[in-house]
Amino acid sequence: MEKVIKTDEEWRQILTPEQFRVTRQKGTERPYTGEYCESKEPGIYACVCCGTDLFESTTKFESGTGWPSFTAPLQEDRVRLEKDYSYGMYRVEVLCNICDAHLGHVFDDGPPPTGLRYCLNSISLVLKQPEV
Repeated sequence: MEKVIKTDEEWRQILTPEQFRVTRQKGTERPYTGEYCESKEPGIYACVCCGTDLFESTTKFESGTGWPSFTAPLQEDRVRLEKDYSYGMYRVEVLCNICDAHLGHVFDDGPPPTGLRYCLNSISLVLKQPEV
């Protein structure tokens, strides 16, 4: 897939201020406030910035953290992982590999089969409903 590159001004024209803060400035939404935190709707979760399909609803699970959590991306090349030392701690940041949007973080305390918990911001995602 081809990389999507836009200026901050171009992103501001297509994103809400909160979407911009989280996805372009590496922000975080408050726990238990996101649209998809408790959603059980079927479909594909895509990047709110570029529309790239990222996670299947079948890999979503209730983590009790206040953010939507997934065990694995749709395909490994859809996301990019980077070391994150912000706020005086070490975490692994999850970014959209197509447009570099900040999605959240991944932790190694998830359920089988991967043992991973992709803990994402609802506001960085859009749920695409399955076609009927």
